[in-house]
Amino acid sequence: MALDNVSLDVNKGSIFGLLGPNGAGKTSMIRIINQIINQDKGDIFINDKKITYDDVRKIGYMPEERGLYKKMKVGDFLLFMGKLKGLSRNRCIDSAAQWFENLEVSNWWKKGIEDLSKGMSQKVQFISTVIHDPELIILDEPFSGFDPVNANLVKKNLLRLKAEGKTIIFSTHRLESVDELCDHLAMINNSKKILDGNTDEIKMNAKSDNYIIKHNKKISAKNQLYSIVSQSKISQNAYESEISLKKGKSYRTLFSDISKGMDIISFEQKVPNMNDIFIMKVEEGKNG
Repeated sequence: MALDNVSLDVNKGSIFGLLGPNGAGKTSMIRIINQIINQDKGDIFINDKKITYDDVRKIGYMPEERGLYKKMKVGDFLLFMGKLKGLSRNRCIDSAAQWFENLEVSNWWKKGIEDLSKGMSQKVQFISTVIHDPELIILDEPFSGFDPVNANLVKKNLLRLKAEGKTIIFSTHRLESVDELCDHLAMINNSKKILDGNTDEIKMNAKSDNYIIKHNKKISAKNQLYSIVSQSKISQNAYESEISLKKGKSYRTLFSDISKGMDIISFEQKVPNMNDIFIMKVEEGKNG
């Protein structure tokens, strides 16, 4: 079973991350939304109405398996893709020109697709996805093939699209992108939804009893209150330590105990990033 009773709500004007290990069912979900394959049961709704062919035609969808026609010129390819989405020739040209500017490329109209690098091809694929100004944009592994500079450029444009009221769903293995971009996320593992909610709330709910402390002297490793996960010298008069509070102990007691023998520069609870949460949830699934 590719998906087992998975249900998602995506807020309009938000960026929604769809996460999960390889084979979890993410791409199957995306293909069902785009009506490339049909679900055995359940329905897809857009704006509280069952999805129609016309809705699908208006979606901007970039699949993980790219679909560029190697023997075409970039301009001819974008004209073809724009016309499939119902755009006139002039509107295609205007939209492509605007996106060339947004993605900091120029003089690409007559460039052969077979002459493009992987990252350049990825930009053309992205432009073809958004050339018709879709309200709903679905991206499967959108940062694959991009170097850090171009990945950040695409992220900047995704945030701009969100500010314009567009709804974006994307699947990715680059979990730092989820931290940076997503308002909400869902995680699928072994065909089931195992996590769903506001990104910041999920991270706060996953907080551990670990604390990141900056201080001016080394902390003693022998203590009934805590254990030291790591400790390193970061400057001539400063250390940074990750401290794990033992079960049933209070962080106030921890602060009081450590501050007796040294100056505390900063003291904060460790909030896991999405990579930490992803690994934790997948491991829970293996053990469960």
